Amino acid sequence: MATMTSAAPSRSVARVERRRRLGPLGVLTHLALVIWTLLVLVPLLWTFLASVKSEDEIFGSAWSLPETLRWDNFARAWEQAHIGQYMINSVIVVSFSTFGTMLVGSMAAYVLARYPFRGNRTIYTLFVAGLAFPFFLALSPLFFVVQNMGNVPLIGQFIGLNTHAGAVLVYIAYSMPFTIFFLAAFFRTLPTSVGEAAMVDGASHTRVFFQIMMPMAKPGIISITIFNILGQWNQYQIPLILLQDRDKWVLSQGIADISTAAGYDADWAALFAALTLAILPMLVVYTVFQRQIQSGLTAGALK
Repeated sequence: MATMTSAAPSRSVARVERRRRLGPLGVLTHLALVIWTLLVLVPLLWTFLASVKSEDEIFGSAWSLPETLRWDNFARAWEQAHIGQYMINSVIVVSFSTFGTMLVGSMAAYVLARYPFRGNRTIYTLFVAGLAFPFFLALSPLFFVVQNMGNVPLIGQFIGLNTHAGAVLVYIAYSMPFTIFFLAAFFRTLPTSVGEAAMVDGASHTRVFFQIMMPMAKPGIISITIFNILGQWNQYQIPLILLQDRDKWVLSQGIADISTAAGYDADWAALFAALTLAILPMLVVYTVFQRQIQSGLTAGALK
C-alpha cells in the first residue's frame, strides 16, 4: 500500500512538471494537434461507417450504427462500378512511376549533392523551382506534349495519350522536384569517407552509389518513397487529361465517376464503399511504414 500511495503523488508531480516544462506555447501546440487529429479522423470514421449502411441509414441518422452490415455495397462498387479494374490500373501506374521516380530522382539528387561541377547550382535551382510552379498552368501544354509523344516511331503507341506508360512518365516528372529537393539535402549530410575509401579500393561511382550511399540513405529514401506513393495514388488531374478511355482509368477517376452517377442514381452507399477501398491501401501503407517515415525525417533533421 505504501508503494502504491507513493507512486500516485510521483505521477501527479511528473504531470505538473511536464506541464510546466511545456509552457503555454506547448499546451497550445498540443491542443492544435488534437484538433487536427479530430478533423482528420472524424471524416474517415464517418466514411467507413457509411460504407456499410443503407442509403436510408446514411441520410437518416448519420452517426448511428447500421442494423446490418451492408457488405453488398462493396460488391456493387467493385463489380458494377468497376472499382476493381480501376484499382489494378492505379497499382500498375503508381508502382512503375514510384520506382522510376526513386531511381532517377535518387541518382540525380546524389550527383547534385556530392559532385561539384559548372552549372550544378543552376540545375538544382531549376528542379526546386518546379515546387513553386502551379501545376494547373501546365495542363494544356502537357496534353499536347503527350499527344505528340504518341507520334514517335516505334514506341509512340505505348507512351502517348490513353496509355499507362505515358501517365507513368508524367507522374515521374511531376514528382521529381520534391524528390530531388528532399534527397539532395539528405545526401549532403552523409559522410564522404566511406565512399572515398571504396573508390580508393577500386569501386566505380555506380557501385559506390548503389552499394554504399543508397543503404546509408535508406531512412530518407523510404520516407520520400511513401510520400510519392501517397501523392501519386491520390492524383486526379493528370489521369483526367491523359487517360480518357474508361478501361484505362485509375481509381480517382472511377470514384469521381461514381460520385457523378450517385447524383442521379442515388447510390451513395456504393460511393462510400468505393472511397473506403481507395483509402484503406494508403492507410495500411502509412500505418506499416510510419516509423520509417519518422526516422527518415528525424535523421535528416538531426544530421
